[in-house]
Amino acid sequence: MIQLRHPTESAWTKIVLADLDSFLLDHAAAERKASAMAMTFVVRYPDRDAIHEPMIQLAREELTHFHRVFKVCRSRGLRIGRDSKDPYVNGMLQTIGNGHDEEFLDRLLMAGVVEARGHERFGLVAEALPAGELKEFYEEITASEARHADLFVELAAHYFEPRVIEQRLERMLAADARLVATLPHRAALH
Repeated sequence: MIQLRHPTESAWTKIVLADLDSFLLDHAAAERKASAMAMTFVVRYPDRDAIHEPMIQLAREELTHFHRVFKVCRSRGLRIGRDSKDPYVNGMLQTIGNGHDEEFLDRLLMAGVVEARGHERFGLVAEALPAGELKEFYEEITASEARHADLFVELAAHYFEPRVIEQRLERMLAADARLVATLPHRAALH
């Protein structure tokens, strides 16, 4: 599992619990975007055969998560809206290198770090929620995010040396830590 360099502050969890409806809507958007991102890997990198089947499976799983969050939102009378910019993801995208190989590796590792951050934050939400279906759902999501984070690093290992992966991953982790430390807390995953 990717080891994040900066933990999420407890204030974030309090903000999420105070506005759980906004968090749920953001979570739904994040799952839909994650599904689309996985399929983008397949289309953007047709020459990287080792990623195709895992990314298609990931897209399906993320879409299933979206559907589950969508149903939770519907049960609470919430309506899914238009996507909004995610300042965390946009900040992480600034770390993507140029060139086919460097961009490919950075996108894999960035996705892994984003999933690791999701693992941490969904775990905080699961821990804070009272016993019940929503808590169980977030416990399941937390476990799946850990698998996803590992998947991206494993896929990178098909194409790159461990030393190269470690160097680029360290760069992504530094960007994640900087963003988590400086972005304002909001009732959103990132």
